[in-house]
Amino acid sequence: MRHTLPIAPQFYVTAPQPCPYLDGRAERKLFTALQGDGAARLNDSLSKQGFRRSQNVLYRPSCADCAACLSARIRVADFEPSKTQKRIARKNADLRREATSPWATEDQYALFRRYLDHRHADGGMADMDIFEFAAMIEETPVKTRVIEYSAPPPEGERRRRLTAVCLTDVLDDGLSMVYSFYDPERIKGSLGTYVILDHVELARQVGLPYVYLGYWVPGSRKMGYKSNFSALEIYKGGEWQPIGDPAAHSAETHPLSVDPIAEQVARIALPETRPVKG
Repeated sequence: MRHTLPIAPQFYVTAPQPCPYLDGRAERKLFTALQGDGAARLNDSLSKQGFRRSQNVLYRPSCADCAACLSARIRVADFEPSKTQKRIARKNADLRREATSPWATEDQYALFRRYLDHRHADGGMADMDIFEFAAMIEETPVKTRVIEYSAPPPEGERRRRLTAVCLTDVLDDGLSMVYSFYDPERIKGSLGTYVILDHVELARQVGLPYVYLGYWVPGSRKMGYKSNFSALEIYKGGEWQPIGDPAAHSAETHPLSVDPIAEQVARIALPETRPVKG
């Protein structure tokens, strides 16, 4: 038997950039590489501590004067849709779900471009070309699926129309919605909400307890919709807790709520390393 020396993940901090959620604030991220045989274990472990995946990187907001970005997840067993959410589910009952391998297609990219041009024309992804899009979809060292939703074909056509897409990681305790986009022409159908509802149902079917939604940001209109889901938890103060009254978290934008980087890194729990047999 031969043992390789375990290499602990190295953490880095990005340079400040304008915050995409709150005006007048700067964004900074704490991140580490996601690679090697232990990638899945690291992704599982850090996802439970508020991190998110982007290709082969795990990151968590670590802004110098703000702690507003709070990782959010739904407890599947306790989730109950609201009347509005039930209506959204009925409105999109014509959609068909299909889970595929993480492989980018031209149809996906065309839908992605329409979505960005309509919803995020001035965002950080606005200039993403098809090669960068393919990297976002395909560069994953963990168990990932592309969940596609298609609508019935228009009159006179036979092919169903791709309507929504979600890049989804399968964690040991849930489904993590890495990134989703949808047809802006069906905006009245609340497709973003529908895709979340369907992921809750999908997690229920396969026996996974959580659906990870990414970050909820108090005070941000872009992210406010996440607090509309019942059984929502946020990662705050080093633990998951029920969100309670969303207005009670507005103080997270205060600069004194931020811990130094060194303390943040010291509190990160890493998965156990295992010897590699050779």
